[in-house]
Amino acid sequence: MARKKEYNEEEVVEKAMRLFWRNGYESTSMQMLEKEMGINKFSIYSSFGNKHGLFIESIKCYKSKIREMFENFKNASNGIEDIKQFFYDSVSSSFKTDEQKGCLVTNTYNEFSETKDLVIKEEMTSFMDNLKTLFIEKLKTDPSKDEETVLKQANYLVLAKHGLAAAARVNSKKEIEDYIELTFKNL
Repeated sequence: MARKKEYNEEEVVEKAMRLFWRNGYESTSMQMLEKEMGINKFSIYSSFGNKHGLFIESIKCYKSKIREMFENFKNASNGIEDIKQFFYDSVSSSFKTDEQKGCLVTNTYNEFSETKDLVIKEEMTSFMDNLKTLFIEKLKTDPSKDEETVLKQANYLVLAKHGLAAAARVNSKKEIEDYIELTFKNL
């Protein structure tokens, strides 16, 4: 007879997500996960298969946490101003606590850029493709922009978003705000 879980799976995944967000995948040990999540290795392996499986669930948890921000961005109708607001929204949580800095997806994208991990690559690629598609949709609302300009600006914004997420780990709120304002002066 299987033992009943004595923990809430959503809660422990969220705790793991915050730990991975702070430390990255490679620097997060099973011992750290046990301590942070408040469950033992057996429970982690039983529920998630291994550290990698738990990390995938953590990425999914993060995506669900930012889904509302993405929906607001997607449904807004002010073109470039929507993108600028999205930049502000995406870093606002970085200044509420010192615990999480930057973007878990960008941190993961950077950490796994050289890896052959197809599951992680697919998660990151789909996220970045979706973001770029949204940028393109917003940029196309300006009838003065041709297709080539829209694509170049979307590429610029994806790279700017990566830079913003990395900068949010170490720079002050004022520096981040200046970065955002200058980014959008260039469009």
